[in-house]
Amino acid sequence: MINKRIETTGEAVADIFDGAIVMVGGFGEAGSPIELIHALIDHGANDLTVVNNNTGSGEVGLAALIKAGRVSKMICSYPRTANSTVFPELYRSGRTALELVPQGTLAERIRAGGAGIPAFYTPTSVGTPLADGKEQRTIEGRSYVLEYGLTADFALIKCRAADHHGNLVYNKTARNFSPIMAMAAKTTIVQAADVVAPGEIDPECVVTPGIFVSLVVAVDEPAHESELVARGVSYP
Repeated sequence: MINKRIETTGEAVADIFDGAIVMVGGFGEAGSPIELIHALIDHGANDLTVVNNNTGSGEVGLAALIKAGRVSKMICSYPRTANSTVFPELYRSGRTALELVPQGTLAERIRAGGAGIPAFYTPTSVGTPLADGKEQRTIEGRSYVLEYGLTADFALIKCRAADHHGNLVYNKTARNFSPIMAMAAKTTIVQAADVVAPGEIDPECVVTPGIFVSLVVAVDEPAHESELVARGVSYP
């Protein structure tokens, strides 16, 4: 088995290229890989399409990546939340595009992409502007909209513990989108609060098997987005 551990977050994101599609795990603060995102800002990749549940908070993590002008398009469900101070202005000025996707549809599009399913029909968004221009079909008397699976060049995710082979366990609901993003990306980069030797994670507890993971970097004391926002921290 391959040892997938790498020493620094900078090395972990070094291959992310301009124009890449990047999935970023997290449901708001929970599971957000802040250190990997900050390393991506330092790395300098531009014109990124980012897939996430929202657009970040304050001026750290994903919001900082957007503020730095590195994101040309967001695919998300919640572009504006209580602490969204960056994306709304960039969107209104036309500097960042938005593809708005209902949350359940977003999760299924990512899952479908990882499972090799090119498209599926869903009743969600029928009769709304989100269905405009999309193929629709009536099945057994009910209307459905065709949605396409989502894949990515890279996924940045966070876990509680990983072994050297990339087997992952998460901290309760902080797993959220991460397992399906790991499956849907060509290269999955993971920051783990604890990196252990093979065999130290009970195989019955593994959520994401190492086959879906490319690189693992230890971040022993990961930052908490809400604390950074409360302190008014701005990255870089």
